[in-house]
Amino acid sequence: MKSFISALALCCVLHAFSQSLPDSIKTKVDNIFKPWDSAGSPGCVVGIVKNDSLIYAKGYGLANVEDNIPNTPQSVYYICSLAKQFTGYAVVLLARQGKLKLDDDIHVYLPWMADFGHKITIRNLLNHTSGIRDEIDMAEISGVPPQRAMITEQVAVNILRRQQTLNFIPGDMYAYSNSNYILLAEIVKAASGEAFSSFVRDAIFLPLGMIHSGFMDDSRDIIKGRAASYNFKSGAYCKNAYQFSNTLGAGSLFSSVDDMARWAINFYLPRAGDAKDIEQLAQQGRLNNGKENDYALGISVDSSRGWKMYSHDGGLAGYRTHIRVYPDLKTGFIVFSNAGDDRIYNTAESLAALFIPDKSPKTAMASPARSDTATAFLKDPESFRAFEGDYLAANGFLRKFAIRNGLLWMNKSILMIQVSGDTVCEFGYPQIKYIFHLHGKDTTIDFYHPYLREPQPLRFVKLIRGLQLPDSELQAYAGTYFSHELLCSYQVSLEDHQLFYSTNLYPDAKITLMGKDDMLSDYDFFSHVRILRKNGRITGFEVSNQDTRNLIFEKIE
Repeated sequence: MKSFISALALCCVLHAFSQSLPDSIKTKVDNIFKPWDSAGSPGCVVGIVKNDSLIYAKGYGLANVEDNIPNTPQSVYYICSLAKQFTGYAVVLLARQGKLKLDDDIHVYLPWMADFGHKITIRNLLNHTSGIRDEIDMAEISGVPPQRAMITEQVAVNILRRQQTLNFIPGDMYAYSNSNYILLAEIVKAASGEAFSSFVRDAIFLPLGMIHSGFMDDSRDIIKGRAASYNFKSGAYCKNAYQFSNTLGAGSLFSSVDDMARWAINFYLPRAGDAKDIEQLAQQGRLNNGKENDYALGISVDSSRGWKMYSHDGGLAGYRTHIRVYPDLKTGFIVFSNAGDDRIYNTAESLAALFIPDKSPKTAMASPARSDTATAFLKDPESFRAFEGDYLAANGFLRKFAIRNGLLWMNKSILMIQVSGDTVCEFGYPQIKYIFHLHGKDTTIDFYHPYLREPQPLRFVKLIRGLQLPDSELQAYAGTYFSHELLCSYQVSLEDHQLFYSTNLYPDAKITLMGKDDMLSDYDFFSHVRILRKNGRITGFEVSNQDTRNLIFEKIE
C-alpha cells in the first residue's frame, strides 16, 4: 500500500498514555477481555480515549498465531466497515470545497450507472437509502463465493454497472448496503480528480498523523504488522479466515488502535476538517415519510447511557471491529479482534459501564412474571393450531411457528408469549409483537418491531409447505434461468420426483415448493424465490429475500 508509513512520520504525535488509569480500573478492563487473552490464540486490542489522549491501550492474545506474534496497539487490522466513516467524511470535505453537493444525482459523477427511473442522490448513498443491492450478495449469486474468492473493486463496479432494478424506491427505506460506499469512493475519485486512497490520505490521515492507516488499492500489497484473521473456538479449533473482499469505500482500510484513537478524538477536537464538518458527518438521514434514521454519513448517531454516541461495527472473515465516541464527554472506545468472535461487540458496552456515567431515564422494569417461562404456556393451544406453519413477508423475511408441549415457538428456538387473544410477543421482548389474522382459509400476521426499518405493520402471509405435485407438473419448473443483471444462469432440474437448483458454481440445492409460486432452498441467496408466469406459463423467477429483491431470472429454455 503506497500510502503506508512514509513521510507521515513527520506528523505530530498523540499524547498517548498521558493520563494513567488506576490499577483497579485496569484490572476491570483486563477482566472484560480475559476471554481473548489465551496463550497461543488470536485475541483483540482495546483503546480508550479521553480528551486529547489515549489513556489506555492494550493487546490480548496473538496477532499472528503461526509466528506467535502478540497483539499490540500498533497491530495493523483490516477494520471492515469502520472504513465507511472515512468515506463519508471525504464526501463532506469535498462538499465543503464546493466540488459536489449531497443532494446531487449520482449520475452527475457516475454516468455509467443505469437509469433506475428514480433519482438517487449522494445523500441516499450515505444514508443507505438508495435501494441499490449489496454487492457481496450479488457477487455470491454470480459465482464469487465469500470465503473462497476475492471481491475486488473492479468486480464490484462491474456488477453495479449492470444493475437495472432496485430493492426499493430511493428514500422509502433504510437498508444497509456496501454498494453505496463503493459508489461513494467512485464519486470521491470523480469529484476530486484524485485516486480515492490518495485523497483520504492527504485530507484525513496526514493531518491526523495516522501513520499506520491507509486504503489498500491492491489486496496483494504487503502490510507490515498486519494482524491475521482467524475463526477460533477455545479448546476446539483455530483456522485461518481470509479476507475475501477488498472494495474501496465500503472496506479496504487498514489501521491500528493507536491511529484510530486520533480519529476518535477528531470527533470532538477536530484537526482534519472542523466542527461544522463533523456536524455534517453526524447529520442523521431522513426517509421520504419524514421518519429520522439513526445512520448518518458513515456513522450511526444514537444515545447510550443517556449521552449522544457515534458508533459503527465492522466484521469480515475473522475480523471484528467497533468504535464508539461520546462527544459531549470527550471519551471513546476502540475494539479490534481477529478471533471471529461476535461476543467482542458486547465489550464496548462493558467499557461504557466503567467510564460513562448513566443519566438515562429510569423506566419501570418489566414485570418479573414476564421472565418466568411458566407464563408462556398458551391458554388454549388448540386454538393456535391454525396459526402453525411457515410465513413470508414481502421483504423476504421468513418465520415458522410451531407448538411444542403447549408452548409456541418461532423459528424453532424463540419462545413466544401470548399477550391477548391472537397477539403474541417474543419472550422477554414485549415490544416485538405478532398479531395473527384468519381470513377464511388464509392466515396472515401483522408484525411490529420498534427498530424495524420497514413500514409497519409488516405483513406476513402463510405459505403451503411441501406441496406434492406429479412429475408432469414439476417438469414445467425445469429449465435454465438467466439473469441479465448478473450475466449468470441456474438450472432447475427434476430428479426422482424432486426439484433441484444446479450450477457449476455450487453444490446442488434441494427446492421446497411452498404452493405453486414460492420456492425455498438451502442457498442463502435463494432462500426465497417467487415464480413468474405469463398466461399460466412459467417465464422466470424473482429473487425475493431479505437482502435482494426484484432480481429477475428469465427462463430461457
